[in-house]
Amino acid sequence: MRRLSFSVRDLLAERIESGSLEPGTRLPPEPRLAEELEVSRATLREALRSLEEDGYVSRRRGAGTYVVGHPRLRNNLDVNFGVTEAIRASGMRPGTVESTITAAAASPDDAAALDVAIGEPLVSIERVRTADERRVVYSRDLFARGLVSPAAVDELGDGSVYDLLEAAGHVVQHGVVTLEPTKAGRTIGRRLKTDPGSLVLYLRQVDYGRDGQPVLLSHEYHVADAFEFSVLRRGPGQGSQGVGQGQGGSAP
Repeated sequence: MRRLSFSVRDLLAERIESGSLEPGTRLPPEPRLAEELEVSRATLREALRSLEEDGYVSRRRGAGTYVVGHPRLRNNLDVNFGVTEAIRASGMRPGTVESTITAAAASPDDAAALDVAIGEPLVSIERVRTADERRVVYSRDLFARGLVSPAAVDELGDGSVYDLLEAAGHVVQHGVVTLEPTKAGRTIGRRLKTDPGSLVLYLRQVDYGRDGQPVLLSHEYHVADAFEFSVLRRGPGQGSQGVGQGQGGSAP
């Protein structure tokens, strides 16, 4: 039954992603939908439960099951990959708007994170990332100006900062991320087209090269209902290590 439920789940998800089931649409009652799909009600319930967990539908007691406008983007925090990869893995089209590249002087917090002197010249890259044209992440990435040539930085566009650093010989080995739920201020709200005071998830990540030296500091603000974060937690057996202690995460 479970394997069949996956097929039913994928079929309904495809209808939602293709637009044949539009946001706000109420699905037929379970008996009729199960008959239409030629499956048992138990199989259908399992499929609907999976769709609800992924943010495709909302099941309201006594009111039925409704299609949600934007499914959540899954992000596995024990794997260090970028926002673009998370969006693509969810079957959506990634994009970038309001991209600016400026020079910045390292603040005390920046200097401590990147192990540079206060006031050292940094490159600051600010971007709003989109999923199927919906604004989902505002990010600000900082690294020492001498790490990458100005010409390469100017050509970044929608590209990955990880790829930019790697092309310059600075391969990211691992990252340490901290997460904090917060409320969008006026600037973040304007960038993400959300109301000031709405919930966002703030991620602060420092990425390290093969030599253990920090190479990148990232500040990201994620629209709260656009993402679902998961962490693999091991133990408590002897010798196990907590994977979900800030290693890895989402980054540019």
